[in-house]
Amino acid sequence: MNPILALFIYFMLTMGTIMVLISSHWLLIWVGFEMNLMAMIPIMTIKKNPRSTESAIKYFLVQATASIMLMMSISINLMLTGQWTVTCTNNILSPIITISMLMKLGAAPFHMWLPEVAQGLPLNSSMILLTWQKIAPMSILYLLHSSLNTCIMFISALLSIMLGGWGGLNQTQLRKMMAFSSIAHMGWMLAILCYNPNIMIINLIIYLMMTVTLFSIFKNNSTTNIASLSLMWNKSPLMALLLALILLSLGGLPPLTGFLPKWMVAQELIKNDNAIMALIMLMLALINLFFYLRLIYSTSLTMFPSMNNTKLNWQYTKSNKYPLTMIILSVISILMLPLSPMFINFY
Repeated sequence: MNPILALFIYFMLTMGTIMVLISSHWLLIWVGFEMNLMAMIPIMTIKKNPRSTESAIKYFLVQATASIMLMMSISINLMLTGQWTVTCTNNILSPIITISMLMKLGAAPFHMWLPEVAQGLPLNSSMILLTWQKIAPMSILYLLHSSLNTCIMFISALLSIMLGGWGGLNQTQLRKMMAFSSIAHMGWMLAILCYNPNIMIINLIIYLMMTVTLFSIFKNNSTTNIASLSLMWNKSPLMALLLALILLSLGGLPPLTGFLPKWMVAQELIKNDNAIMALIMLMLALINLFFYLRLIYSTSLTMFPSMNNTKLNWQYTKSNKYPLTMIILSVISILMLPLSPMFINFY
């Protein structure tokens, strides 16, 4: 892609999300979503092949449908209240806006498009889809948290955690596994949104850091499936160890960073007399942990069939240079749990 064109597209993608974040006017929010969509399509089709084109078309159709629902609810709200501002949204229209945002997020039961679209994209485009593209819809749900329908949010949250775990069990492609992981994490964020939206922000930030770190490792080692990932111990044992720790953190095991959002969500649900919901979510989270452990097993605990003289290949390969950002994000993704009292006291 032409560097100037690429700069313009990424600038448009960034400005679309920022416009959604800073606007209190429904029309500007809708324009921000459309800018974001129009910029994302060229990023998805940066590699000219039928699979990426198919993914771009699927993504466009889903996002356009969600935008139509959003514009319909905005128009009805304008007729009912005479206001364009987000704070003057009629409570009757909140479920329609919620459903449109769930479609944009890829949360259950509107999740089926996300794994297929993520699988058809290059690693960089897939990372943007599963990280940056979550920010704008979550910000709208954050703005409307006081008028959200609790029943819709809880049903979507439980379905997302359950289907995100089950869907990832039998996968061999890393991008599909990360897409199902994204669906499950969206469930945790949606569950707490009605009670304490600030915890949702912490959850989102930690999820973004861990996902970006994992995609950086995949990109650095040019791996897209479990079979190619199983050779990592031979080429870079240290990176295999780091990958295992980040996957355990993503699964929510203490004393790693990923335990913090699950702990805070469960604690807040129990405080609001919803202990059964917290118990079900924690039990369903074990399904996610299983396929993370499956990845760790194939990466670190199995020896890929090879000749004896290639078992210690890492000694003879050229030393890999890892980006500084990946190292910093890896440390944060693993070792931030000691800072949890600060977050708990603040929120």
